[in-house]
Amino acid sequence: MFSLSLSQPLTDERGFRLKEDGSYDLSAPPPFGLADIRNAIPAHCWVKDSKRSMGFLALDVAIVGALAYGAFTLNAWWAWPLYWIAQGTMFWALFVVGHDCGHQSFSNNRDLNDLVGNIAHASILVPYHGWRVSHRKHHGNHGHVENDESWHPTTKSQIDEMEPMGRLGRLKFPFPLFAFPFYLWARSPGKQGSHYDPNCDLFQPSEKRMVLTSDAFMLGMLGLLAACTAKLGVLAMFNLYFMPYWVNVAWLDIVTYLHHHGPSDLKEKMPWYRGEQWSYLRGGLTTLDRDYGIFNKIHHDIGTHVVHHLFPQIPHYHLEEATEAAKKVMGPYYREPEKSPGPIPTHLWEPLVRSFNNDHYVADTGDIVYYQRDARV
Repeated sequence: MFSLSLSQPLTDERGFRLKEDGSYDLSAPPPFGLADIRNAIPAHCWVKDSKRSMGFLALDVAIVGALAYGAFTLNAWWAWPLYWIAQGTMFWALFVVGHDCGHQSFSNNRDLNDLVGNIAHASILVPYHGWRVSHRKHHGNHGHVENDESWHPTTKSQIDEMEPMGRLGRLKFPFPLFAFPFYLWARSPGKQGSHYDPNCDLFQPSEKRMVLTSDAFMLGMLGLLAACTAKLGVLAMFNLYFMPYWVNVAWLDIVTYLHHHGPSDLKEKMPWYRGEQWSYLRGGLTTLDRDYGIFNKIHHDIGTHVVHHLFPQIPHYHLEEATEAAKKVMGPYYREPEKSPGPIPTHLWEPLVRSFNNDHYVADTGDIVYYQRDARV
């Protein structure tokens, strides 16, 4: 049933806004608040367990070491591509560990979180504190056209000013799937500075020392890679590290893109907000959960993304339970993820390609806008 009056918009019996065709208007303010979702999540889901988190890290490191040792010992041409994929996936898992450290969901000890985060991220050439701060800005401004930090929309004027190579690198599949190292160096279109530069406007003066600390960890890792190359040879390190690194980059870009683009419903377009229409809650509700099949547990349930975006302090091992509780409050604002057809999430290829083919820019004006297609891409 739904209600309608001259002064009130069309809603269902729970207060969720409806369009004239009877479908839900998910760009409208929801009839619940952030506190309603928070209160629905069981208290134990907020509890962080340092030993449990260290156990996940230890398992990841052990697998990384075993894969490298096994591939190097076998040294067979047919085994290396399999190793690249497996090890690149584990590098991505290490990134997620550092990601959780950045959100302080790894443990209640900030010093431990930052130490583990610096080590985990430096091992895959990510400046922990520089990325942590920009990612904090992403969470704090999710769904905002101008203020979001990563994978935010290109505006019409920006895409018109882009050089053809810029459009290619930012919007033409598959090139954006390898964009992360370039984003770390020079941020997104329309943003200035670098994650490595302590004077970048991303950072507060009090964060300068942290950025420099992560830069030092990065230099240490580069030195270690140079020493390993001198000892083992260029070809060995190409196979052991260089190729898995780029598989990890592809994982990172695919997952982060799919959490903000390409809903399973072909008729739906995800809203982006400006001005008074934006709020932390409405922006967070535009994120998407995904089912990554066999990889869900390998990369620490990063696919349970909606609740994570709203409450990033929840440890990853509680996100599934927290999501089940939160869904009852969010109603249609929670877009149920399409199930993987098997261990390999082949179903995600379609929304990924569809979004890259159609989601190119948003209008320069308007407080609720949607992606449009640019024929030049």
